[in-house]
Amino acid sequence: MALDHHPVQNSEVYLLGSSHLPHVPPPSPPSPATPCEEISPGLDGLMSITPPKPDNSCPTFGQRLSNAVHVLGTEATALSCLTRLYETDPVARGGFNSAVSAITRFHGDKGKLVICGVGKSGHIAKKLVATMNSLKIHATYLHPTEALHGDLGKVGKHDTILLITFSGKTPELLSLLPHFDTSLPLIVMTSHTHPSTCEIVKHRPDTILLPAPIHKSETDSFGFSAPTTSTTMALALGDALAVVISNELHINVQAVFSQNHPGGAIGQAIPKKISDLVIPLTDIWDVGNSPGVVTGAHILMSAYRSKTHWVRAGMDVVVPPTRIKRLGTDDMDEPALCIAGLMVPAKEWVEIRGEMELAAAREVVSAKRREGDGRFGDDAILVAVVDGQKVGVMEVGELMG
Repeated sequence: MALDHHPVQNSEVYLLGSSHLPHVPPPSPPSPATPCEEISPGLDGLMSITPPKPDNSCPTFGQRLSNAVHVLGTEATALSCLTRLYETDPVARGGFNSAVSAITRFHGDKGKLVICGVGKSGHIAKKLVATMNSLKIHATYLHPTEALHGDLGKVGKHDTILLITFSGKTPELLSLLPHFDTSLPLIVMTSHTHPSTCEIVKHRPDTILLPAPIHKSETDSFGFSAPTTSTTMALALGDALAVVISNELHINVQAVFSQNHPGGAIGQAIPKKISDLVIPLTDIWDVGNSPGVVTGAHILMSAYRSKTHWVRAGMDVVVPPTRIKRLGTDDMDEPALCIAGLMVPAKEWVEIRGEMELAAAREVVSAKRREGDGRFGDDAILVAVVDGQKVGVMEVGELMG
């Protein structure tokens, strides 16, 4: 892969009037990396802060920091190359799309993702399982050796298998391969960028390939082959997979994550009240006050462009994501007002106090449902009221999880 070349930036301090400069061992040449200004303009304020004066009394200070910068630069360059691969390469792009389709084929209603790996890849597999579960993507870790001694019972008939192996030929995984039902989708995350070079794909030709290569071997980069850059690539690609899947399975990923992560500092920062969770009306894409001229296709495209995935017509009509997902091909040319059950006018919204705790709100909805109140279906609209003003909306299904 051809790499873009960027100038290497170097910062040095020279003492005016000094007869000589302090001797610092020359740094290892860093891998080319994207300049900080290109990575994030938001770092300007941080970079302007004067750092603490370093302790130069240690004779190895310069070499230590030079080596650290070399590692960071190498891994940053590898991530940049991986990003470009998934922006341009048909094999990588097709593999990622197929992997997401396989994992979400039951829309989260049944089946799970079974992730296998050995050594460092095993630790990455466990981290990915934890991330997936926190986003309500059912996943479990399967140790290849333990699988051959009984743990294959974890694998169900609706599951998807993900193997993590940089080499693509880990013996433990190859030994396990014949014991997976061939009806189960199999994905391999590996350094190989084409199916023809991966040993696992040769044994199972229908395997979905998820390339996670590195631009330079770890031996060439650091002088030894310990998994470093390669594990960073696998972690990043796993995170990309988790985020994309969660966005497809859940209307409000933050709400799902909040329910699954009540503890720690994250738990303290998650929404606690209705007003914390609703979508502000002002943040919803507005198709205008004349919905009669808006078609189903207009609604669908507006929802796609909107960060909230909601659409509104003025301040008194909303279209929630669940109803938008029900649009069929026959609805595309139909006026939105003529599509039954699509647009929800304000008179059908159920008002709820914005300061109400989420747990209390869930109990209210549960009680209304037990009473047979038909206004509290999953696609019904709750509107938060604060100081007499309607400030935001959400679907009942989001509240109830």
